[in-house]
Amino acid sequence: MIRKIKQADISEIERILKKIPAFTSVEVDVAMELVNIAANNPLQEDYHIFVYEQDDKILGYHCSGRRPLTDGVYDLYWIASDPEANVKGIGKSLLEHAEAFVIENKGRWLLAETSSKESYLRTRNFYLRNNFSIVAQIENFYSIGDHLIVFGKYYSKQ
Repeated sequence: MIRKIKQADISEIERILKKIPAFTSVEVDVAMELVNIAANNPLQEDYHIFVYEQDDKILGYHCSGRRPLTDGVYDLYWIASDPEANVKGIGKSLLEHAEAFVIENKGRWLLAETSSKESYLRTRNFYLRNNFSIVAQIENFYSIGDHLIVFGKYYSKQ
């Protein structure tokens, strides 16, 4: 089941993020900032976090939100699944949920930013497998040799 985040989910999400080898401690800290904002301020509209729950255990989550100053562009800020979960398709289910959220909210783009580092190869392939395209790349963005790659998927207005 995929549902909106609750305050009780915070520690489980942090546990998952800390298990993912590609994430540095600084990246986990940034992700947790958004988790805390969403879980502790349910009326805020900047970050929408949903968790994948099975048998009362959190196995993943996604965080998205409308990009400021746009009329229909959404960012997929974070998507992560427990690397130790023995369940296939968590990431795909979360991504499909994020896409449905964007479409329900009259979004036309979903963008996902990631790194060009080798440790993010699986992430980049995940977006490509799910019909996202590379829409931009900024060389030496995060650091020298570590480029920002922006994946996007466009949804035509109905």
